[in-house]
Amino acid sequence: MTGGLDPTEAYDGRITVHVLRDTQDNETIQCSSYPEAIEIVRQNTEAVVATKIEDRDGEIVFTSDEMNIEDWVAEWENAKRSLSVNVEAHECPYDNVACVADDLCVQCKMDKAQDQF
Repeated sequence: MTGGLDPTEAYDGRITVHVLRDTQDNETIQCSSYPEAIEIVRQNTEAVVATKIEDRDGEIVFTSDEMNIEDWVAEWENAKRSLSVNVEAHECPYDNVACVADDLCVQCKMDKAQDQF
């Protein structure tokens, strides 16, 4: 039996890195994972005009013209981490969309405090 968290991301080999150069020698590289794609971008940062990471749905999720790869990696890791967090279900009776089980709105906090007494 395994313990711990379930994977938050599955790879199916359809992540693509586009390496764009000044010449006609543009490259399209198929990757099996985001870490592999990130490493390819890092390796090509200095020698190319731009690099792009395309997800399995065909959406460009990173462009070196707009963001530094290290900044993008930090955001990507935060997003992965937040997907792995299990949050208790909570329905706010005051319809506050920002009210969640581990961060209640003021009205829910007051209700909780009143219920304790």
